[in-house]
Amino acid sequence: MAIFPNRPFDHAADYADAYFARLAEAAASVDRAALDRAAALITAAAQEGRRIYSCGNGGSAAIANHLVCDCLKGIRNESTLRPEVVSLSTTIELITAIGNDLGYDQIFSYQLESLGRPGDVLMAISSSGNSPNILAAIQAARAIGMTVIAMTGFDGGAAARMADVSLHVRAENYGLVEDIHQALMHLLAQFIRQQHLADPSTIGRIKF
Repeated sequence: MAIFPNRPFDHAADYADAYFARLAEAAASVDRAALDRAAALITAAAQEGRRIYSCGNGGSAAIANHLVCDCLKGIRNESTLRPEVVSLSTTIELITAIGNDLGYDQIFSYQLESLGRPGDVLMAISSSGNSPNILAAIQAARAIGMTVIAMTGFDGGAAARMADVSLHVRAENYGLVEDIHQALMHLLAQFIRQQHLADPSTIGRIKF
């Protein structure tokens, strides 16, 4: 897995060509069988009234928050599914209170310990796969009896090894990893929705 960028570029156009080439390589590295398992877990949770939680830091927090939009609006739109999705990265008042009083490594796990139920699903997003608060969230989810899907990059870190389903992106550039993680969010939501349309003829008409 080569480092990118590994040399200076004089033109943005040349950087774009190299970036997009690496982006295609990163996308190709994702285990397609793991994608099928992730789609099945999300679908089953939506069908059975179980909740899907997401969490991440920084750019991964934005992706975790976006999952709520992709599922509640995207998957639900004219389909037979009504997913319940909660991002643990949105509750800034609670996050800062937990971080200040208990420790930043507990900002997600503390929430899950109150909200999570056996059979729920956690989507844990960490480019490094080693963020302490993400690992704590995975541990809490497993203790509760939840299923864990981890989105990681670089070498996958501990999160990839701890998860039930590992969506690992083989890239050593945060932008590339986050771009693919966001694409995975979109494609999972769109795939699940098109499988459960109330009227399949609407597939080409509805915007995500």
